[in-house]
Amino acid sequence: MHTFPTQAVVLAGGQGSRLRPYTDDRPKPMVEIPGTGTPIIGHQLAWLAAEGVTDAVISCGHLAEVLQQWLESADLPLRVTTVVESEPLGRGGGLKHAATALPDPGQPWYATNGDIWTRFSLREMAAFHFERDATATLALARPRIPWGAVETDEFGHVLDFIESPPSPYLINAGVYVFSPDFVRLLPDRGDHERTTFPRLARERRLAGFPLPNGAYWRAIDTAKDLTEAARELSAGRH
Repeated sequence: MHTFPTQAVVLAGGQGSRLRPYTDDRPKPMVEIPGTGTPIIGHQLAWLAAEGVTDAVISCGHLAEVLQQWLESADLPLRVTTVVESEPLGRGGGLKHAATALPDPGQPWYATNGDIWTRFSLREMAAFHFERDATATLALARPRIPWGAVETDEFGHVLDFIESPPSPYLINAGVYVFSPDFVRLLPDRGDHERTTFPRLARERRLAGFPLPNGAYWRAIDTAKDLTEAARELSAGRH
């Protein structure tokens, strides 16, 4: 019987250039979700703690000191350690560097990108990971397409207009469960999504956990995402 992970890595080193001017003076995960008074990372840490995580390692880069100051003054629901990349290691290298600070290297762990705002059962995802005996499992989201879709028949008549339909494709939702042996498969620098993940996929050791129906998920990439997150929050959709 596997025990659910109690440790997690949050990747919070990105530049967030598409979120300017919000990210001129703070890293992306420190941008506040309007109407909540809490930065994205605050929501993430609360979610991780609610899912049984007791220790989180936050990998910082861009404007790390702003994030560290906030962590020092915030009332956090779990133990937090920060690691700072002295030079850019790429996403895979950053993940490996952060994993060295996990309190229990022999146990499985969660990881999440620092710009994801979501709520679903991480325990369910971990159970799915263990059932498949996977080395790594990624959460899969079906985002809404930002444009209206047009439905036509075979003669080219327009039948319907569909506002922001769900994408026909699943995408990587930026939330992961990793087995202890995943760490040594990571590159010291570079992007694991181009190296480690394809290799695990070929070996059928990579699993994909579709987010449960109705689970709230949004990547905060642009100012428009912030506005929409605030709108969804006030509508009570999350």
